[in-house]
Amino acid sequence: MKKDAGRLQFFDNLHIVLWLLKDMSWCMMYKTLGASMIGPTMIVAAIILYRTRDNQSAFVHNLAVLVWISANSLWMLGEMFCHDCTKPYALGLFIIGLVLLGVYYLYALLRGPRNV
Repeated sequence: MKKDAGRLQFFDNLHIVLWLLKDMSWCMMYKTLGASMIGPTMIVAAIILYRTRDNQSAFVHNLAVLVWISANSLWMLGEMFCHDCTKPYALGLFIIGLVLLGVYYLYALLRGPRNV
């Protein structure tokens, strides 16, 4: 069990590094680097999501993170390549992430505070 926790922590930390590289590239308008960081960032987020599939709270939150990264990446691509043409689609993904978390918390609160 401890080995699995260590692996998950490794992926959590790697995910932060990749996400920071992606967003820094966006800030600096390094289009090639920014676009190339989307895949690795999404893959590591998907690995984290898969590894937390047995923990409902962690799974839902990691699913929201994956949706958030998708929205963030779409917004970044729009700013870099088409004068912000993707912002409405990115906003839709952000809303989906919030709805996922809202439904989860409503469900958890209705089941009792220990389930949050």
